[in-house]
Amino acid sequence: MSEALLLDDVCKSFGPVRAVDHLSVRVPTGCVYGFLGPNGAGKTTTLRMVMDIIRPDSGRIEVLGDGRRTQQKSRIGYMPEERGLYRKMTAAKVLTYFGQIKGLDDRQVANRAGDWLERVGLAQAANRKVEDLSRGMHQKLQFAATCINEPDLVILDEPFSGLDPVNLDAIEGVILAMRGQGKTIIFSTHVMHEAERLCDRILLINKGRSIVDGTLDQIRARWQSRTVSLDLEGDSDFLTALPIVESVTPVNRGLEITLSPEADAQQLLAELVGRVRVLAFAVKVPSLHEIFVNLVGADSEQNS
Repeated sequence: MSEALLLDDVCKSFGPVRAVDHLSVRVPTGCVYGFLGPNGAGKTTTLRMVMDIIRPDSGRIEVLGDGRRTQQKSRIGYMPEERGLYRKMTAAKVLTYFGQIKGLDDRQVANRAGDWLERVGLAQAANRKVEDLSRGMHQKLQFAATCINEPDLVILDEPFSGLDPVNLDAIEGVILAMRGQGKTIIFSTHVMHEAERLCDRILLINKGRSIVDGTLDQIRARWQSRTVSLDLEGDSDFLTALPIVESVTPVNRGLEITLSPEADAQQLLAELVGRVRVLAFAVKVPSLHEIFVNLVGADSEQNS
């Protein structure tokens, strides 16, 4: 599979602060790729270097197979974290303007402006001024302006902030449809459940460094869960005395067991057999949020 984006050993400092620290990334074509990390992790700095807004101190960046990048600008859509819309323009005129500066002819602009207003749910607001639109409508209009030239690579910096659940679902649906057309979508976020729903691959960065990179299944496989959900019949008081059990928490009609770091879920199952009747036994799959908290916390401790 070809690569939409390559970062090879990229570094960027601002004075004494190393914002991006020897970062290497390969983003396959035709996927949704999440740049995840806490605030200040280096996500926005990385995306600005990809867009050639700022230059790396060292390392190599290739976009759509081209290291010069300027020749690929027409194939890229970029929505920065700081939004910029002309408040006195109508929604339709905003899209017309952005389409024109991205090189579309009058016929293309006319067709695509109406199409994108429809796709993001703003068709009824076409003739309303930007200053009269809600924050969520601003977000959707900015997204439409980013994509009006039908770019091959779409880069979105914190695209979901300010969206209510209905508008969030609408934008997510458009992103997935674009992926189905072979487009590559990269977005940054610090909200894990957004990435969990959308991303094919994930990069977690902290303090400018790559902490983990891969598919969600690959990342989960590397992070062994210590939590087991149980539904039992019989006296389960013995569980708290087991050396392999760290804690026992009642959850609804069952129990949630946290194992000690060196324990294995199969050891717990062996302890249960013959003592109680096991109605349900499931190793809890860690959420991306849990993995994020543990990995970022461990990284901060190692570098404190």
